[in-house]
Amino acid sequence: MLSVHANAATFFVDRHPSEGRGDKCAYLEVQTGRSLTYAQMAEGSDLVAGALARAGIRPEERMALLVLDQIEFPQLFWGGLKAGVVPIPLNTLLATPIYDAILRDSRAAILVVSADLWPVVAPIVADNPYLREIVVIGEAPDGTRSFDDFTAGATPQPTRAVSPDEVAFWLYSSGSTGRPKGVTHVHSALKASADTYGAHILNIHESDLVLSAAKFFFAYGLGNALTFPLSVGASVLLYTGRPTPQVMLETIEQYKPTLFCGVPTLYSGMVAEMDRTGAPDALLRLSISAGEALPADIGSRWAEHMNVTVLDGVGSTEMLHIFLSNREDDFEYGTSGIPVPGYDMRLVDETDREVGAGEIGELLVNGASSAQGYWNQRDKTRSTFEGVWTRTGDKYERRADGRLIYCGRTDDMFKVSGIWLSPFEVEGALVSHPQVLEAAVVAARDEDGLEKPKAYIILQNGTADDAFKEALKSHVKERIGLWKYPRWIEVVDELPKTATGKVQRFRLREAS
Repeated sequence: MLSVHANAATFFVDRHPSEGRGDKCAYLEVQTGRSLTYAQMAEGSDLVAGALARAGIRPEERMALLVLDQIEFPQLFWGGLKAGVVPIPLNTLLATPIYDAILRDSRAAILVVSADLWPVVAPIVADNPYLREIVVIGEAPDGTRSFDDFTAGATPQPTRAVSPDEVAFWLYSSGSTGRPKGVTHVHSALKASADTYGAHILNIHESDLVLSAAKFFFAYGLGNALTFPLSVGASVLLYTGRPTPQVMLETIEQYKPTLFCGVPTLYSGMVAEMDRTGAPDALLRLSISAGEALPADIGSRWAEHMNVTVLDGVGSTEMLHIFLSNREDDFEYGTSGIPVPGYDMRLVDETDREVGAGEIGELLVNGASSAQGYWNQRDKTRSTFEGVWTRTGDKYERRADGRLIYCGRTDDMFKVSGIWLSPFEVEGALVSHPQVLEAAVVAARDEDGLEKPKAYIILQNGTADDAFKEALKSHVKERIGLWKYPRWIEVVDELPKTATGKVQRFRLREAS
């Protein structure tokens, strides 16, 4: 049945002014000082909905959002949902050919782009056969309209009645294993993630101030900075630029957020920065991590510096947010925790047999936030979404106490001497060395054609001679076992990653 109340914008936006939060700050831009109250967000999204209708953008057509983390984003996202137009937040760090492929794949009828990002899409929009409208936030180049002009004089449009199972928005997967895929999500999925992880793990409440280093375009960031805070009427700090360790620490000290949401690579850099300069004066009550598994050493060092727990969790674009997590009163660094209330898990082997304690299997998850499927990729949809179960492609070991230990992507696992090896376990041992900042491990073949671990590392400082590499191999042997050490170690300046911080190990395998 169609209902205005089934539209996610009703719960996350429209109810707040009537509940007395109209004048409360919903968003504050750190660099500019611009802010958006809950009433302004409701009114602004109504105007966006009206402007879309006036421009002839019809319900179920797509609106690509190449938008930085700025106050226009929530107005555009919720305005799209109110109009029945499907917003697609795009990774803001891609190359021109990838944007061309995504815009053509999605057949977006309208593109909204931050002025700073216009140069990267300017070469491709003229030849796009689907775009009918281009809106620029900021100064509008020829052939485009400014956001202010687009919304000026529009008739506010009431929230559209929808089905809970109607597609609300898309996200494109981060591409850690190759080509990005359009993941379609329904209206009810947003509240499902708020009712589970947001309520039970974050325990988010109206007085919280959230800082998410992960951006809106990332499923993890969308939950942190949009879904969870708006579910309770909390406030959010927006940082439009690159969230470097130094900048995030300065922002934490100046603005005093109560919740910080980061990724392992950033936590590693922030810990290294605090080793040199000390911890900021902070009021954090909790911090969380996702994107990749958090090394135990990084979690422990963060807690020592900040006197606050960092909860490592596991989510995916397909499941919208975190479904497996440590908890504030039940955490152990180096593990991924236990299922978030509202989600069921299975670990299965190659024959779909449930594995027991001490065994490794692929993780399958069942929960209400699951995506509808992949756009125009039927075979991939069928192989990932199996009834109520979603295949994650992640390998885990189940301990006797029920906690899960991350072992790597299905494609990242390999056997050494006939035994499965987790690249992540070796990487964790490597970064526990004080001279190693980051590490990635892949399979490489020796002179006999057998697979053995090869490590790519980034050093805290200095260089690595043969003696250091041998000492590092011994360090790994002592930490995790004699046969798991990397046979080759290569020092690099950076590791190939997605914009969400995931190491693209397939690129390292191609180079090995």
